[in-house]
Amino acid sequence: MNALLSHVPTQVLLGIIAGGTIFLGLPIALLPDISSRAKGFLNAMSTGILVFLLVEIVGKVLEQLEELFQSASHGYPTLPDALTFSSLLIVGLALGLLGMVYFEQAYIRGGKDKTPTRSKALQVSMMIAIGIGLHNLTEGMAIAQAYSWGDQRLALFLAIGFGLHNATEGFGIAAPLSGQQTYWSRLCWMGLIGGGPTFLGTIVGSYWQSDPFRMFTFGLAAGAILYIVGELLHIGRSLKGEAVVEIGLLAGFTLAFATEMFLAMNGA
Repeated sequence: MNALLSHVPTQVLLGIIAGGTIFLGLPIALLPDISSRAKGFLNAMSTGILVFLLVEIVGKVLEQLEELFQSASHGYPTLPDALTFSSLLIVGLALGLLGMVYFEQAYIRGGKDKTPTRSKALQVSMMIAIGIGLHNLTEGMAIAQAYSWGDQRLALFLAIGFGLHNATEGFGIAAPLSGQQTYWSRLCWMGLIGGGPTFLGTIVGSYWQSDPFRMFTFGLAAGAILYIVGELLHIGRSLKGEAVVEIGLLAGFTLAFATEMFLAMNGA
């Protein structure tokens, strides 16, 4: 085993570690049968985590674009890049949204409102895993890019930070399945969809780095997550007026926010 690992690039190992922690949050799906209010709380908490993830993605992208447009306004030749990246972001956002619409129409036969509760839970969890996987692809590329710059410490911190985030994202994938009959094999498959792209991103980033591709991927992930948040809110409407939904949203957002601030304090 040690001989095998010695031939694996360090940045790829970091990607495996960062993506693999997503499995830590998946056992929540194996909780026994719970009340509809508890399910509503867990779904809302999952939504809160994804809302923070969406805010984080959009914040990073807008900061980069604003810097380019501000530089252009001061006479620097950055306007072409600003327009190109903005276009790629919008195209990625559109494809992320419309791609999830197509996925749901192809995956959910007979209309989503007629789908049995258990099937709907599986489908929502699968869509969450796909959206998170798209985002994690960019995280893997960031790890590989930091390592290729020769900053091994930064690459390690990024792997640790993304790993902590992925643990909470695993919870987001599993939460809609709580109280539903499910199996480890299915959870492992969703974990691979959500966490595997972190590993793939380190491979891609080791051999090819592209700011336009990264911007497009950010848009793709943001569009997919935006659609998923809408789906989770649609599910939560059955508990309209229940404070448990708002509390769950706040709890999920706070959990993701606290994780991010902890990482910022430790230099990740």
